[in-house]
Amino acid sequence: MTKDLSILIPLYNEEESLPELCAWIDKVVRGMGIQYEILLVDDGSTDGSWKTIQALWEQYSVIRAYRFGRNYGKSAALDLAFSNCHGKVVITMDADLQDSPDEIPKLYKKIVDDGYDLISGWKQKRYDPISKTIPSKLFNKVTSIFSGIKLHDFNCGLKAYNGKVVKTIHLYGEMHRYIPMIAKQNGFRKIGEVVVEHRARKYGVTKFGLERFIFGFLDLLTISFVSKFKRRPMHFFGSLGTLSFFLGFAITIWLIYEKLYNQRHHLRVRDVVDQPLFFLSLVAIVVGVQLFLAGFLGEILANQGRKEDYIINEVI
Repeated sequence: MTKDLSILIPLYNEEESLPELCAWIDKVVRGMGIQYEILLVDDGSTDGSWKTIQALWEQYSVIRAYRFGRNYGKSAALDLAFSNCHGKVVITMDADLQDSPDEIPKLYKKIVDDGYDLISGWKQKRYDPISKTIPSKLFNKVTSIFSGIKLHDFNCGLKAYNGKVVKTIHLYGEMHRYIPMIAKQNGFRKIGEVVVEHRARKYGVTKFGLERFIFGFLDLLTISFVSKFKRRPMHFFGSLGTLSFFLGFAITIWLIYEKLYNQRHHLRVRDVVDQPLFFLSLVAIVVGVQLFLAGFLGEILANQGRKEDYIINEVI
């Protein structure tokens, strides 16, 4: 059954914060007078989070919950929630109470009244240690350059979406950090941000380490590559292969010409195979052929049984 609003909450070991969070959300959204649901995705918690969720499910009729057998990561949790939510507007938020449910009406209106496809929260004033804030600023700057989207906080857990957007997004790895980028690539270009409150952590400790920035950067490269060359790998590998082949071929021709020219003019002659540059050109030719073949094979595999995943916004 379609709802006006779906609130999606991925969580890992958050048993202490869940009762307060759900009560706060219920109070805020009931005041909005809309139909809503809360989807909780337990990402393999090792504490009593699932028991807490079961108790909350009996208390609140709007709650639906899923539990992973092990910890798969935030992207997997959001991907499951995106697939199973029914809201015309979808809001995601973290379970640690650092995101304020009081921001929900503002985010909801941005989608419904202003027609945005996606609104990302911007934690302008943060209560995180410098070990998180400095790398986060660098990450946001690099992602903004790569994506062409001007956001200050790509990784803010508090986001609002038109319900159509989340149905086009498939997440894995650390790709939840690049949801605005994926949405833009899928044709949803009206993306904005609003300043939201960032609250100091009340319970527990952060579940993320510095390695997330390394994995996140690798996923950024993956998204950039796949979005452009998923259906046409020959354009990437073929271009590089052709460039490498002709560069090696041109160098070889130049070395042969140079030898013949020197012989004709009785200058010092050096055998082509005695020159390191010849072997570099040979490597370039071989690499070029291999890249071209990789693109050719990739094109065959990418288009075998091909069914386009076009996104249709309206049908008359």
